[in-house]
Amino acid sequence: MAPVLEKQLPGAGDNNNEDEEGQNLWTEILSEVSTTSSSKLPSGKNIVLFGEDGSGKTALMAKLQGTDHNKRGRGLEYLYLNVHDEDRDDLTRCSVWILDGDLYHKGLLKFAVSPQSLPNCLAVFVADMSRPWTIMESLQKWASVLRDHVDKLKIPPEDIREMEQNMVKVFQEYTEPEDAAQSSPQRRAPTAGEDEAVVLPLGESTLTHNLGIPVLIVCTKCDAVGVLEKEHDFRDEHFDFIQSNVRRFCLQYGAGLIYTSVKEEKNLDLLYKYIVHKMYDFKFTSPALVVEKDAVFIPCGWDNEKKIAILHENLTTVRPDDPFEDFITMPPVRKLVHDKEINAEDEQVFLMKQQSLLSKQPATPTRGATESPGRTTSGSPRPAGRAGQPNMTSGSPMAAVKKPDPNMKAGAANEGVLANFFNSLLSKKTGSPGSPGSPGSPGSGAVGAGVQGSAKKTGQKPGLTDVQAELDRMTRKQDSMVSANNVPPPTGNEA
Repeated sequence: MAPVLEKQLPGAGDNNNEDEEGQNLWTEILSEVSTTSSSKLPSGKNIVLFGEDGSGKTALMAKLQGTDHNKRGRGLEYLYLNVHDEDRDDLTRCSVWILDGDLYHKGLLKFAVSPQSLPNCLAVFVADMSRPWTIMESLQKWASVLRDHVDKLKIPPEDIREMEQNMVKVFQEYTEPEDAAQSSPQRRAPTAGEDEAVVLPLGESTLTHNLGIPVLIVCTKCDAVGVLEKEHDFRDEHFDFIQSNVRRFCLQYGAGLIYTSVKEEKNLDLLYKYIVHKMYDFKFTSPALVVEKDAVFIPCGWDNEKKIAILHENLTTVRPDDPFEDFITMPPVRKLVHDKEINAEDEQVFLMKQQSLLSKQPATPTRGATESPGRTTSGSPRPAGRAGQPNMTSGSPMAAVKKPDPNMKAGAANEGVLANFFNSLLSKKTGSPGSPGSPGSPGSGAVGAGVQGSAKKTGQKPGLTDVQAELDRMTRKQDSMVSANNVPPPTGNEA
């Protein structure tokens, strides 16, 4: 029996040793998991964006996400950011909620900000720098929307108080990035004496609207600064006044401030690093930037009233406490006056209309029809149909002689007769005076008789004889004062 017992005892001791070794192995695995799990990136972080329509909320977060899509949703959009811890090779996703610019959709905040998710939220208020006259109104509006929503959440008062105290602590414990050791890991590790650090009291206007969560103000479209200067006469004084008001708003909520531009990709990397620093406690080494008016960056806890007062030194035409909308006014809308566009109709349609208009109008009489029927071709005022008034042929020199108006005065009548006389001398077909064939030239007796004889044969009267007859007739008219219509004109026989 004894040998049997001796053989069993060593076997039982081997089993006990194996059990102890297995228990130790599981203990080591669990301890490693517990230690490494604390160093992993936490999940469930949320970023909630507020801003007006067209302020660039979706474009900004899409750029940080690494995509360039221009799709805009309605109501409540959802995106996510990939957060990578290079030191521990860990990856997680940060949810991004984008609320619509219409206040009608503010009720959708309950899906993004709940009592459980509020401690893990970062509120981002987006302001449009291309429309600076809307900045302060937009910030006040959306901050009020978030505050009203947080007040309606059923969160115990002690939890709210603890969150507010954490915000105060973060603001007071801010240190310049240069003080941090360059050899520190990417994620900041708490130091032993951090709780015992001496903190300064807050200013009177600092964290007066404590939401209990970190807040960030992002001014988008800062590339529009040049456009504001050229087109709307903005000066450095305007931008200093805008920055002063925004920074004082940031003090009230304990918020950080950053100017960005998606178009020029300005401060986008800085924005991403600051977001992961606030959400995942990554190391952040970028100092505040206040020199360039379109690339401002002020981290939470850096600013105070004295630093803001430096901007007030450059204000000459406005005081720091003046209403924002009185100095940063919306420029008048320039209405483009366009001349009324006239469309030319088809050429054939136009011609057909003109043809119809011409056909409706009465026919225009010709010149021959408009002349009096009693007017002769020579322009004489005598009626053509009167008896005893033979028409003179156009070949006669007297055809060009116009008869004077019987109502005309004696002097005017004589002038008209003389004018007709000289015109007849110029237009007659006989030889000029002094020529061999003229009556006044030598040998005119025989030659003149021959001319008169030829004139009688052709039915035409010599020009001088006709003129003498005309003068005799006019003399008889002046003596008798008889109307020309009652006295028949002289005929060729009278001459």
